[in-house]
Parts: sequence; structure tokens; C-alpha cells
Amino acid sequence: MTLPPEARLLLTARALRAFADGYLCVLLPAYLLALGLGALEVGILSTATLLGSALLTLLLGSHGHRYHHRPLLLGAALLMVATGLLFAGLTSFWPLLLAAFLGTLNPSSGDVSVFLPLEHARLAEAAQGDERTALFARYSLTGALFAALGSLAVALPDALAGQGWDRLDALRGMFLLYALTGGAIWLIYRRLPEPAPHEQAPRAPLDASRGVVIRLAALFSLDAFAGGLVLNSLLALWLFQRFGLSLAAAGAFFFWAGLLTAFSQLAAPWVAKRIGLLNTMVFTHIPANVLLILAALAPSLPWALGLLLARSALSQMDVPTRSAFVMAVVTPPERAAAASFTAVPRSLAAAASPSLGGALFAAGWLAAPLVACGVMKIAYDVAIWRAFRRVRER
Repeated sequence: MTLPPEARLLLTARALRAFADGYLCVLLPAYLLALGLGALEVGILSTATLLGSALLTLLLGSHGHRYHHRPLLLGAALLMVATGLLFAGLTSFWPLLLAAFLGTLNPSSGDVSVFLPLEHARLAEAAQGDERTALFARYSLTGALFAALGSLAVALPDALAGQGWDRLDALRGMFLLYALTGGAIWLIYRRLPEPAPHEQAPRAPLDASRGVVIRLAALFSLDAFAGGLVLNSLLALWLFQRFGLSLAAAGAFFFWAGLLTAFSQLAAPWVAKRIGLLNTMVFTHIPANVLLILAALAPSLPWALGLLLARSALSQMDVPTRSAFVMAVVTPPERAAAASFTAVPRSLAAAASPSLGGALFAAGWLAAPLVACGVMKIAYDVAIWRAFRRVRER
């Protein structure tokens, strides 16, 4: 398919954000541990990042339909710049907690930021039907590929430390790079066209699709709560604590996991065209979560990494199909609000669980978060299939 100019800009911005998220979600626990914080504090800070993103997205869903996407995206990019600068300059837990709550850090493998509903609503207007699914798949593929490349950058602080740099300063430098990335994204968003006079009217809030969106949001919340137990930051912490994996080796693992995720998302539109969006979401997700449970119980590092890599080949095929499914079951004027209102409960639910996961790790129950995540996600898959298998797409 031929991409509209706006879609190209949004995909470029997505690539840059994904690269930064790809290294920071792995470096974040290492950085916090280097500052003298513990596993529990890592979990609490991860919770704060997700909770802050959820509340900001809630404001967007409630009031953002009154404004055009462009100024909101520009403001989010400036917030990203501020987040990187604050994390590079702060060292104490409470100031870092405030910066995490107000900022744009993403400790997970997916995009849970305020950027997501704004970009999704914009992309949904660029295509219809199977082409829309393909566009969302390209968006997700771009994110997954560049997040994988970002994972390779995890080795940079240790490489600099080997050249005589102070390791903590090298870690701080990665947050400065995050701030510079936010500045580049701001420049990209400036190239988005100004709203035409007929676009100045506000988008519609939820109305006819409210019931569907509420049911989706409730089910997405269960999935997100489960996923919050094994955010990439916490999964990296699990690998550090369970097997003593090095930072460079963890970066390599997340790189290959990201590549498998990217290629699986490339296949998602092809599968969805043949079996439907909902079936693709469910019947790829269940095996992935069985593999996660098996990885939690693996007796050795090679088995754990092999099972986790196999999981990566399936676990994110629901991402582009889920986005396309939400856009397909609501009316076009409600899409921006639907994207926000399904994202908010997901972020809130995901924000509740990293602290629990960190506490379980701190207590020595290293397998418990992974097993609980897998079981709850399977329950979500069964529930959403039963609830929406007869809903017609637009």
C-alpha cells in the first residue's frame, strides 16, 4: 500500500520513540540499581510511569477531542525531552518517582504512552478495512523493529565504562539521548499539516459506541494488569536475579525477541485477513502465554531464553489486530475517544501490577509473576473471544 505523507511522519516518529524505549526499558532497572535502589523501588517507579501515562491519557480522552492532534503531539514530544533531562539529573527516589509519574518513560514492551491514542486516531483516518489493518501492522512492525535495535544500545554504557568512563555517567548519558530523541520527534511533528478550517471542529466524544468501548476497556484492563507483572524492565530484572545475566547479554536477548515480535506483526494482517481480527488476537495469544508459564519454570538459562523467544514470535500478533479491531467496531467520529478510553484502563491496570511484581521478586518468589501473568492472560483471551465473537466490524 502507498503511505500518505502524514503516515510516513507518524511512522518515523514511532521508530524514534521505539528505539529510545527499547534501550531504556532494559537500562532502567540497571540505572536504578546503580543509584542504590532495590527491586521494590524499580517496581514502584515502573508503576508510577504507567499510572502517570494513564491519567494523562484519561485527560486526553475526556477533553482532547476539543483540540486538533498536532498541538497535542507537539506537547507530548516536549514532555519526552523533559523526562530524559530529569532522569539524567536526579538521583534520589522521591524526585525520580515524581519525574516517572509526570513523564513519558515506557518500561514495557508495548507503547502505553499518551502518543499512542493520538497517532492511532490519525492513522485510522488514512485507510479502511484490510488496508487499515495493514497500516496498523506496519506501525506496530516499525515499533517492534526499532525497539529491537534499541535493545542493542543497552551494551553501550558497559562499553564506555570499559573505555574509562564512569558507568553511572554512561547510564545517565542514555537518558540524555532519550531527551534528544524527544527533540527530534518534536521537529517531525512540526511537519504535520496544520488543521484545515473544516477540521477545527472538535472530534466526537463517545456516544453510540460507549457500551462496546466499556466492555473492551474492561477486558483490556485484565490483559494489561497481567502484562504489568512482566514488563520488559521487570523481565530484565528477573533475568538478572534468576540467572545472573549480564547487561550486554540481556540487550542481545531483547534484540532477538524484538525481531521475532516484529516479524510476527508483519504476518498479523495476513492471518487476520483469513481468520478475522478477533481470532488472530486470541488464537496466537493463548500459546504465547503457555510458553511464558513454561519459561517461569525452566530449569536453566538456555531453556528460559528459548521459551521466551518462542513466546516473542506469538505474543504481540494481537497488537496491530487489537488496534484495528477497536477502530473497526466504533463509529469514525468516535475513534480518537475510543483509542483514549481503551488505552486509559489498560495503563491504569498495568500501573497496579509492577509494584506487585517487584515485591514478589524482592521476596524471592521469582517464578510467581510470570506464572500469574500467563494464567490471567489466557483468561482474558477466552473472555474477549466469548464477548465479541459475534460483533460485526465496520
